[in-house]
Amino acid sequence: MVTSSFISKKIRFGGTAVQISIAVSYLVMILAVAVSSGYREELRDAISSLTGDVILDMPGQGYSSSPEPLDMQAPYMDMVRGVRGVGSLTPVVAAAGIARSGDDICGAIFKGVEGYDSLRIAIPATLSDKLGVEQGDRLTAYFTGDRVKVRNFTVAEVYGRGRSDDLRKTVLMGESAMVVYAGLDDMRRVLGWTGSQVSSVEVRLTPSVRDMSEDKAGEIGTIAGAFAEGDDVLPVVTSSRRRYDRIWAWLDIVDTNVLILLVLMTIVAGFNMISGLLILLFRSTSKIGILKSLGMTDRSLSSVFLRVSSRQVLKGMAIGNVLAILLCLVQDSTHVLRLDPENYMLSFVPVKIDIASVLAADAVSWVVIMLLLLIPCLFIARIDPSKTVRAQ
Repeated sequence: MVTSSFISKKIRFGGTAVQISIAVSYLVMILAVAVSSGYREELRDAISSLTGDVILDMPGQGYSSSPEPLDMQAPYMDMVRGVRGVGSLTPVVAAAGIARSGDDICGAIFKGVEGYDSLRIAIPATLSDKLGVEQGDRLTAYFTGDRVKVRNFTVAEVYGRGRSDDLRKTVLMGESAMVVYAGLDDMRRVLGWTGSQVSSVEVRLTPSVRDMSEDKAGEIGTIAGAFAEGDDVLPVVTSSRRRYDRIWAWLDIVDTNVLILLVLMTIVAGFNMISGLLILLFRSTSKIGILKSLGMTDRSLSSVFLRVSSRQVLKGMAIGNVLAILLCLVQDSTHVLRLDPENYMLSFVPVKIDIASVLAADAVSWVVIMLLLLIPCLFIARIDPSKTVRAQ
């Protein structure tokens, strides 16, 4: 092994084009992994901030109506707060309403949450454009029930213009289900509920367990069933992953495409290295013959040229990784590459350098390339030292 290492350091690969192709392959692979990870994290965080990771609703209740309230003081609520990985419980009171400004009307969902002053609301840009209202304008809302209730709100904010997080809110909720954010107590008064009654409870998980929302939803549902009182109606517990299954299905397709791209780039890099190694072997035929005549085995000679090739792969890998990381840092800080949020749910290309994923992609592709390089090493066994040395 010492001899093979020494000889391999004296042989120059001389394949600049091959090294460039290796670097480009790794550049594309790392960028693909970074974009895929970025998409998953951005959308997961957006959904979590929008509706929580786990949602507790009453049976038969849609997002835009609330036939029966959920009690925040139910016995199982304290148990839910104690579940490992639960970060916070956010009460929500939501109701369907009709927004009106002048002669223009539009249906909307009024979502009451904490943090809004009385009779002050935040409306999506789509609703602002349809009704012609801006920040500071008045907006009349009608709520149907046993009788029609009217509220005069002041528009405190128009979201969905320019900021990526607001664009996510608009797209995730859908243009046909525009959400108006209002004060929690305002919506309780509209529905005639007490201070502990809500439409739903949004459970936000800590980042370490956010990918386990399905499991946590099952655990929370079990706790609610076990600790509910006899006359309590059990809530329906749903994970955000199930509620927005179309988004997660789309992310799974993106991950599949990334996997296909990784395989293709690895194969391309591998075959480029095969061609480069074959050229090196052809140029080194006489050297191989001399080394064979001195007693080196085919295995030792293969080890020599695999070491030379491995250094080329590692150099190309390092160059590709560095360039990919630099590009990711630039994109993360400037968002220079933009997207249409109506098609991609984000206004920019998200990137996240996941060191574990990068190292895994590097390691797997390196192993595959080195296995492919065993094919040209079979050429060494066909070299007859008596003929090559005589030719010299």
